[in-house]
Order: sequence, then C-alpha cells, then structure tokens
Amino acid sequence: MTILLVGVLAVGGIYIAYLLLRTDPLAKYDLPEGQVFPSSDSCAALKQINAQISAGHSKNSGLSLKQRLFAIRETMNSMFADVPIASEITAVDAGGVAAEWVVAPGADSSRRFLYIHGGAFYVGSAKSHRVITSKLSEITHSAVLAIDYRLMPEHSRMAGVDDCRTAYDWMLEHGPEPTDLKASAVFVGGDSAGGNLTLSLLAWLRDTGRRLPNAALALSPVTDERMVNPSIQRNLERDLLLRPLARGVRKIPRPLLVTGKWLFTGRGPTNPVISPLHGDLSGLPPILVHVCDDEMLLDDGRRYVNKAVASGTDAVLQRWQHVPHVWQIFYPYLPQSVEAFDEIEGFLGRYS
Repeated sequence: MTILLVGVLAVGGIYIAYLLLRTDPLAKYDLPEGQVFPSSDSCAALKQINAQISAGHSKNSGLSLKQRLFAIRETMNSMFADVPIASEITAVDAGGVAAEWVVAPGADSSRRFLYIHGGAFYVGSAKSHRVITSKLSEITHSAVLAIDYRLMPEHSRMAGVDDCRTAYDWMLEHGPEPTDLKASAVFVGGDSAGGNLTLSLLAWLRDTGRRLPNAALALSPVTDERMVNPSIQRNLERDLLLRPLARGVRKIPRPLLVTGKWLFTGRGPTNPVISPLHGDLSGLPPILVHVCDDEMLLDDGRRYVNKAVASGTDAVLQRWQHVPHVWQIFYPYLPQSVEAFDEIEGFLGRYS
C-alpha cells in the first residue's frame, strides 16, 4: 500500500509539473467576457449578507474537520429557513435517490426541472436551496425535482454523478402526482458543484442518446478540476464564500491534492466527467451560465461558455459585479438576485 501511495504521489507530482511548465491551451477561451450587469445600489443588502457569511465562517473556525463538516451542513440547511416560499414541498424517492418536489402555485406538472444543489460536493441539500428551487418553479411554471445526491466524503464523487443520471431518467417518467404522464418540457440546472454535475449530465445525456433538456442553467459552476484557472488566485481574497475552503485546500501539497482527487473519483482532473470544460461541448442544449466578477470560479464559467459557443452550442454567459458566489440564493433581499432571476426567466422561456 505504501509503495502504491508513493507511486501515485510521484505521478501526481509529474502531472503538476507538466501543468505548470506548459502554456494552458484553454486560456484561448478567456475571451469574450460575456454580458456584464453593472453593480446596482445594494450596499446595505450586500453588507448584511457579507456579515452573515463571515459570521458563519467564524462560528465553525474552532471545530475539527469532521465537526466543521456537519456544522456547515446544518448551517446551510437552516440559513434560509425563515425566507418565505410559495411552493409546496413533497419528499419523494426518485428511483432510489432522495429528493423533493418543489411546486409553485399554477405550475404545470408535465413541465419538469431537475435541480442539483451546490456545496463543494461535501455539503448542501435540497432543503438548503429551496429559495432557488421555489423561484425556478414559479418562473418556469414547472415542477422542480430537487435531489439530495450522495455527498463526499461518505461516498465517492461518482456516486453523486450516478444519482444525477438516475434522477433525470426517473423524472422523465414521473411527476408530482401518480397520474402524471411523461414530461412535456424538461430543464436541468444547478449551482457551483451542482453546476458541475449539471454540465457533466448534459454530456452524458448526449453521448447515450437520451432525451436532452429543452435548456440548462449553471450558476457559478465548477468546470475545471485542475484548479489552475487565473481567477482562482486573482479572486481568492474577494470571494468571501469560497475563501475559507480555498485557503484550506492551498495548504495541501498539489501532488497530494491531485492524488486525492484520483482516489475519490477514479479519474484524473482533466476527465470530462468531473471537468466538463475538457470535454466535447458540441451538440448540447442551450445553456445559460451566471458568474460574478469577485468569485474564484469566474474563469470556470467563462471558459466553458466560450468553448461551448466555439463548438456550436447555444451558450450565454452573464456576469454580475460585486456580489457573492451564487448570489441568487439571497433572493429577494439582494437586488442583483431579482435581476438574475429575470434573466433566467427570459432565457429558459425562449426554449419552452
């Protein structure tokens, strides 16, 4: 076992050296920069949100890694519990995947939206993202299936990938009511880690000849597991939400980090299943990607959209200024979140 670990570490070190010495071919997708939405007058709301984020980080700072993991999960589940939503929530077993239907008044149950929550593949849940899923049900007039895919480290990364695939297939044939027929319109979306799983799912659906969704949504998605895109370093101090996690990751030697990814996923960091940016992006459904200028994942979203467009896919990048990672979850208190959902409604509405 020791010999195997040393060997894997050596391979990881060689791979990192290779990445550092070569010119990144994906840098050619840094331009164009997408549609920019200038910062609106929301200083008070942003100040309150930033204080809320910082307080959450401080609360968990003295805990062990295991304690911190469970504390963050609980914090996320309760953070937006007092935000009123109009949708009805119903727990469901989606072909073996824990999930819930989120259905706004007037939604058409034949119109279905698979939503995949974010949380770095370690935290988050359908419950923590009800602000987003309820609003999506409202603006798309669809029943949203929000899934609780299996999380790391209790499960492998591929377990989450498999859960997304299973839930999508199940959703095509099942709605909120036992009498529901097959889906008439289908959408898929997710944020951050869920955005990664969304984009990975799209490629798998295309490659296996399955029904593609009418359109897809990715909010601040992870698209490149190499973690070498320029905005990761450039925005480290400005990304209040991801900064603590990123600082912890930076303390891990890169060969060990790459080795860990291989062990958890069984795949290298450029494998398209876990790094959609590195795959074939042709023949995909229309995709809307939202990013913000202050987040570490800015280049992940930008490069994905530009490569997708170059591959012939209808993809759109929209950028907001001076908002936190996945700011849509702060609806309706943050004006930019209201603006973002207006854009989502317009884009998805064109493919209904």
